[in-house]
Amino acid sequence: MKTSIIILTFNKLDYTIQCIESIRQFTTPGTYELIVIDNLSTDGTQQWLMDQDDIISILNKENLGFPKGCNQGIEIATGEAILLLNNDTIVTEKWLDNLTACLNSDKKIGAVSCVTNNSSYAQSIPTSYNSLEEMHSFSREYNNLDSSKWEERLKLVGFCYLIKKSVIKEVGTLDERFTPGNYEDDDLSVRIRLAGYKLILCKDTFIHHYGSVSFGSNSKSFNHLLAENAKKFEEKWGFNPDYSQFIRNDIVTVIDNDPMDPIKVLEIGCACGGTLLKIKSIYKNSSLYGIELNKASAQIASLIADVRNDDIESNSLSYPEDYFDYIIFGDVLEHLHDPWGVLERVKKHLKFNGKIIASIPNVMHHSVIDSLLRGSWDYTKSGILDQTHIRFFTLDGIRKMMFQAGYYRLNIFAKSVTKLSEDSLIHKIAPFLDENVLVQFNAYQYIVSASKHNLDEVFASFMEQTLEAVSIVQKLEPYSYDEIIKAVVFGKEKNTDKVELLNLIGIANFELGKYDRVLPYFEQSYYLNQEDADTLYNLSYFLQVIGEIEQSKVFMSRLNEVSPIIYEELRSVLSTKNDEPNTISVQKRD
Repeated sequence: MKTSIIILTFNKLDYTIQCIESIRQFTTPGTYELIVIDNLSTDGTQQWLMDQDDIISILNKENLGFPKGCNQGIEIATGEAILLLNNDTIVTEKWLDNLTACLNSDKKIGAVSCVTNNSSYAQSIPTSYNSLEEMHSFSREYNNLDSSKWEERLKLVGFCYLIKKSVIKEVGTLDERFTPGNYEDDDLSVRIRLAGYKLILCKDTFIHHYGSVSFGSNSKSFNHLLAENAKKFEEKWGFNPDYSQFIRNDIVTVIDNDPMDPIKVLEIGCACGGTLLKIKSIYKNSSLYGIELNKASAQIASLIADVRNDDIESNSLSYPEDYFDYIIFGDVLEHLHDPWGVLERVKKHLKFNGKIIASIPNVMHHSVIDSLLRGSWDYTKSGILDQTHIRFFTLDGIRKMMFQAGYYRLNIFAKSVTKLSEDSLIHKIAPFLDENVLVQFNAYQYIVSASKHNLDEVFASFMEQTLEAVSIVQKLEPYSYDEIIKAVVFGKEKNTDKVELLNLIGIANFELGKYDRVLPYFEQSYYLNQEDADTLYNLSYFLQVIGEIEQSKVFMSRLNEVSPIIYEELRSVLSTKNDEPNTISVQKRD
């Protein structure tokens, strides 16, 4: 199989020479042809190209841009594969052999690429080399053919893009509307995938990439070009190429199943499915599901997942109950009118041990608070104060929302972007704030994992008095008393019902002799209502039982103030207890 290696040049001859010399050194002779298209270089590049016997050159009389130049090369290419290669790369040992092996391993693979030291879209890996010699030493150890390191992707970055020529003939060449360059590789990736082919990132192959040599000299104009071409892409395809193809690795890492588990994952707001596809690369037996309102994005995501356009605020999900291991909300909850209700409604679709994973912006970030202290609250096109955000959350608000919706065992970690500046007004109020509050100013976003619980159903049975003490305690056994108390406190019951429920749970544990799980419920009940006679009765009695006589007297005194009749009843019970210590238990008051 012959590969046509197509390289575009515009000045930067020293980079071009390094690139081509590396190809000559590390690519098997006879397996490739070199095609170089020069876009009117003025640094001697054209003369150097004319002096090379092994290069097919096209010397343009004007700068036609990257897409047009690549298309010129494709038109004259004679190889069975087309490799678009940036001239600021240095290839390495076994690079093309590895890429070709992957490309030809499956007829459904349309194109492949490799990893590098400098790339967008998570195609770069950490490196520590300090010279080209060290780089080649690193790549010799790294470049070992290993199909387990091949990862399907939504798109491939065009610094090294190997494509079957038959696929190019089917989907077409680079779209020249993106001239002078950028996002033509995103566009080609979409067309290849919509034609039914896979894109594979070969994580078993590394080449060096200097990065943005042709475009990087003027960052302002380069950023303008990126914005313009992203707009062209969105006009063509109906979704933003950056936002809609983004991979949330921070969310993926929260999933803690064994890689072989057949997990079911639903992502609400899945866009084009970049995060779902990443999950699939790790959890090979996973089943992927998505909800996406943008029809163009949903079409792309549906290539790898069961994608629907359910309105999660207006309707119930069209999935079975007890079905998913994970439901993901990646920057979604802040866009909803009723995120509390949505979280509560989707809970029934989680398996018993299922989890919610969410990323939520922190409105207490120093950028927001500092502006607020200066009298400003300005909405922006993106970020924490995104003009499309409807709800705003602090760490405390996130916790309460999750507890209220019926979740527990929260794991929350903060993501920081920028540190507090020296001139921030927050420094002036810092001496008056708790340290636990201060650290929240650096959190730009929180990643939350929360498990489903069914305590609300158990609580309903308690209140209806349909369960005996043994059944009550058995159903609560998997939970800590702290988890149970939070579920009660943040539940939807009226405060009077919460007090009664806490007393019932405390009594049930007392009746079974689980004394270590009694006092926390009575204490929390007292915290909610310090004038509840039942709570004062139970606290007074239980403290007597465990020998805390002086503390018991404090609550008895309070009970006497609240209800002298019940106080006298308790005294009578305690006197009976002294005569028959094992026959009396804490009483549930009517």
